[in-house]
Order: sequence, then structure tokens, then C-alpha cells
Amino acid sequence: MAEELARLRTKFVEKVSKEIVNQLLDYLLDERVLNLGERESIIEENKSTANKARKLIDTVRKKGDNASNKLIIHLQKRHPKLYKDLCQSCGQAAESAAESQEQQGWSGTLIKTTKAFWIEKQSNNDIYPVTLNSVKNRVALLITNITFADENKNRRGAEKDEVNMEKLLTALGYEVVKHTNLTAKQMDEALVQFSKHPKLKETDSVFVVIMSHGKLGSILGVNFKPDLSSEEEADELPINNIFRHLNAEHCPELVDKPKIIIIQACRGDKKGAVLVCDGVESDQCLSAKGGDIKDDAKRYIHEEKDFIALLSCTPDTVSYRQHSQGSFLIQFIVEVFNTFAWKYDIEELFRKVMQRFENFPHPSLRQMATKDRCTIIRHFYLFPGLSHMN
Repeated sequence: MAEELARLRTKFVEKVSKEIVNQLLDYLLDERVLNLGERESIIEENKSTANKARKLIDTVRKKGDNASNKLIIHLQKRHPKLYKDLCQSCGQAAESAAESQEQQGWSGTLIKTTKAFWIEKQSNNDIYPVTLNSVKNRVALLITNITFADENKNRRGAEKDEVNMEKLLTALGYEVVKHTNLTAKQMDEALVQFSKHPKLKETDSVFVVIMSHGKLGSILGVNFKPDLSSEEEADELPINNIFRHLNAEHCPELVDKPKIIIIQACRGDKKGAVLVCDGVESDQCLSAKGGDIKDDAKRYIHEEKDFIALLSCTPDTVSYRQHSQGSFLIQFIVEVFNTFAWKYDIEELFRKVMQRFENFPHPSLRQMATKDRCTIIRHFYLFPGLSHMN
């Protein structure tokens, strides 16, 4: 790969922009290909973009094949047009290696978008608007139930999910409103409060992530028990309540804005043999509220629109969680979003998460995430890192 990078050198110096050089320096520092001193030296000792590019590629090439391969792979992912032009001089070997890495490698950190990519998308009417102001007003609701009144239902490993989701949402520019160990009533109240959050007026989107035990149509509170007296009320939050609290009637500030729902919970009672199952032995029908579309002199809007939900499993089945690493759904979401959120819209990201379940890590178990109640009518790009751009 160092030899392939050497063959790219002349065209790289000719074609690369200042913005791309700066982004590459940040990436290579994050990946520990360069140290802070090397990065600063390239910036401070080379005044022109061409000289910075020349020093950058020479420094990386001298570090060997692994470092060179990272640079080539990153160019392919982040700057495909430039990469294609460069590869005309370096042959098929580098391209094949990059394709292999694309299939096998997952980024451990969130890859940031480029300002050029964001600007390119602004003229497309099929894309939900994202502005430099709106990304600074993003907000997300994160609810994680870990400890239950019935200790046998405690969700070991869910702490990892909470940490991973908060880290991902924060990296995507969302202020995270976090709650832990709530009853169904408290979850409902948290949703109502979230629907009144002052940032909703200026945000471009919201995430609502709820992780708990569940059954078909409901998320379970921490006081759930299967056998109730005639005077007791089931500690269950209907999933429909999430959509109702955020719809056009109850949350007008989110009209025409993407509302992304992620639910990590079982929807049935089949048990796994080795891994912990987020479910209970009962189920309940899912109810969904529909809306009429009327043609009248008055202006009507759709009651439920611009939603997309990703549920951890299909109806009547269980979802799995590892004690050491958390649930597979959250693991796969973090991997996919870190690697691809910079260039793919939310529906494509969810599709890639679902693909991860096709080859489930445990051959005797099966789980398939599913998209639900999707009323997204445009493409929504997260543009990670945009909030830090000028």
C-alpha cells in the first residue's frame, strides 16, 4: 500500500483542496496514524496547500502499508470523486483493497461529513433541510430501564447500551435528555416533557431511544409484573404513545421534521439459550392511530408524518443482549452510524443495520430488526460534525 500511495502522490498534490487536507489531518490524528506533533508540523512548516499535501502523503507513506491503507480507504469513503481520479494512476490493487475494507472494517469513531457534501445536498428538494443553526439545536430523548422491581428481570449489559447510545447521539450533535429506570407512567411523562423542549422549534430532527423489556405493542416499566390484582394497573407504555406525543397535534414544533424512534425491547416470548432475552411471557396487539387526508378550504396537515422507527426485532420474537457488550441492535447501530452516517440517509443507515442481523453472530439464534411506521417522505442526512464547521 505504501507503493500505491507513492504512485498517487503527484495527482494528490495537484488536486487535493485545503479543506480535504485539514480533514485528513484530523482523521489521521484520531486514528493515531499521526501524533499531535506531526500534525502541527505539517500545518505550521508548510504554507501552501500543495506543500501540506506533499508532506502529508510522504509522512504517511513512510509509516508503512497499514498507515497508507488507512489513508487510501478514507479517501475512498469520504471523497469518492477525488479517489476515483487518483486511482486511475495507482491501478486496481488499491481499489480492491479499499472495497475489501469497506466490507469488513467498521470505524471505532464517528466519521465526520464534509462541508462540501452538505452544501451539495442543500439544493435537493428531496432532502430534509439541515442548517448550521438547526444542528446546534438538536435534542434527543434516551430512556434506559436496567434495574427492575423483580430482580430476575434486571437487564445486565444494558449499561453498555446507555453509554454507547449517549456517546453516539452526542457525537451526532444532539443534546441528550437522559432518564434511567422509569415506570410506564414516568416514561409517558418524560415523553410529554420532551415534546415541550425549548429546542424543538429550531431543531432539524429528534431521536427518541427507549431500551427496556417489552412485548408486542408495549414497553415495560420497571415495576412490571405479569400477574395483577383487579385493582392494579399494568406497568406498560403503549408504543403508540410515543407517536401520539410527537405528532402534529401534540407537538406542532416538530411538524415536517424527522422523528427517529429506536426501541430495544422484545416483541414476543421466545427465549434464547445462552444470551439474555429482553422479553416477558405475554403479548398484546399493536394499535396504530390513522389519520384522514381531507381536501377543504382550511389547511389540514397529516397527524402522523416524518416518523421512522427501528425496532430491535420482528413481532412475536425476542431480541438479544450480551452482558459484556450490550444488545446487538445498539452494537450494530453504533458500527453503522460511525462508518456511514457521513454519506448515507437515515433509511439507508437503518437498512445497513438490518443487514448486520442477516449473519447473526450466534448460529443457533435468530433476530431481525425491523423498520416500522415509516412516514419519512424525504431523505434525512445527519451530517455528523457539521455543528463544528464555520
